[in-house]
Amino acid sequence: MIASGASAFAADDTIKVGILHSLSGTMAISETTLKDAMLMLIDEQNAKGGLLGKKLEAVVVDPASDWPLFAEKARGLIAQDKVSAVFGCWTSVSRKSVLPVFKELDSILFYPVQYEGEESERNVFYTGAAPNQQAIPAVDYLMGEGVERWVLEGTDYVYPRTTNKILEAYLQAKGVKPEDIKTNYTPFGFSDWQTEVSAIKEFGASGKKTAVVSTVNGDANVPFYKELANQGITAEQTPVMAFSVGEEELAGIDTKPLVGHLAAWNYFQSVETPENEAFIAKWKEFTKNDKRVTNDPMEAHYIGFNMWVKAVEKAGTIDPDAVIDAMVGVSVPNLTGGYASMGANHHITKPVLIGEIQDDGQFEVVYETPGLVLGDEWSDFLPESKPLIADWRAPMSCGNFNTATGKCGGAGTQAAAN
Repeated sequence: MIASGASAFAADDTIKVGILHSLSGTMAISETTLKDAMLMLIDEQNAKGGLLGKKLEAVVVDPASDWPLFAEKARGLIAQDKVSAVFGCWTSVSRKSVLPVFKELDSILFYPVQYEGEESERNVFYTGAAPNQQAIPAVDYLMGEGVERWVLEGTDYVYPRTTNKILEAYLQAKGVKPEDIKTNYTPFGFSDWQTEVSAIKEFGASGKKTAVVSTVNGDANVPFYKELANQGITAEQTPVMAFSVGEEELAGIDTKPLVGHLAAWNYFQSVETPENEAFIAKWKEFTKNDKRVTNDPMEAHYIGFNMWVKAVEKAGTIDPDAVIDAMVGVSVPNLTGGYASMGANHHITKPVLIGEIQDDGQFEVVYETPGLVLGDEWSDFLPESKPLIADWRAPMSCGNFNTATGKCGGAGTQAAAN
């Protein structure tokens, strides 16, 4: 048994862990807390005796919300710092930027944020939600609440565009007419929402119940919600269902006018389980700040980190190829009272939760799936991806196997990104 605490380790006997999150720029509002969460998890693991008898050492870099810089920083972490794995990225454009680096240098990325799907890479483990674990259940919930008209409001990059492409196909398959779907995109960091919110208000004045499905990302959410309140758009009149707004984003704004608006995630701080209570207590102790909140991507890093530790122990090495093979089938506790398991498609099982914003910046869970849902990497609602599956176990070892042709290939991740 290895003694706990840093003093139990030789100074140079470490396993380096890369942390690749924006600590400045438009995405810092969301990503800084994930860096802090990783530092806490690494400290906890070291207190337990480290990993394979070695101390874990965090290597933190700041790609500064600059998408090409993510690739440069990733290369430095892998090639120069010799990290064993990287935990990072938020936006899909940052993830797409680093993919060639992880493939070329054969390293491992744990990606903790909901995304658009249409991808399965051998070197990536997707611990955030795929569309069938967030977007589709969220729309089903709103349809059950009588919504007939849809505003798909997003930031202009790959995640919102691809997610909305899937949602448009899904809504039309459910009988929604194209004229009852309005789609709009704004740049990162967008701040002047008056015209866009006026258009939402006008679109919702038809007499049919209207909802906004929001894939607005980063600090643009603060002025977006303020303008909704300024123009008197209430949750009763036109509910907003957000996919990128959690406790961290709400911490910086007056939430009283937003009470009743919704978010779809796989975890909320308000979930009452012993595991979550313990996690929140550790978080507040680590940050020395009782006001710091937890959120869904933090839980995804909690799951991914613990899965990585378990896979390394199972493989008996930090060699990426061995760890990648060991990851499939690994199961660890989540914070909502169940277990997360890693599928052969490198996606995990999750519950789906719909939360309603409260005036204290927390969410009241108003819906939860009856069981766990495995992330679907290729959407069944897009014709080009419907026949595709991913299975990284031998002998298939393919991220886009075409069940119609019987060949590994299909649409391909790059084609789906365009």
